[in-house]
Amino acid sequence: MSKRGMRRTMVGVVVSNKMDKTVVVRVERLVQDPEYKKYVRRYSRFMAHDEANACNVGDQVQIIEHRPISKRKRWKVQATLSAAATV
Repeated sequence: MSKRGMRRTMVGVVVSNKMDKTVVVRVERLVQDPEYKKYVRRYSRFMAHDEANACNVGDQVQIIEHRPISKRKRWKVQATLSAAATV
């Protein structure tokens, strides 16, 4: 179904930026319960490469599928959609 050269993109929220050039992004998806037909939130966490160390916790970012960068990093930050509200 996927064509060569087509990479998946996802939108999520940065939950950790403590590593160098790496952020942890939490992506939310809605799944319908098979019996009750209600929608339930499910979350996945992805390690994403952030070359400029520009992302902060709470930022909404778009990540794109990438070749393996390290043992657990297979995603790269493509764009910051909205910055976190600072207090």
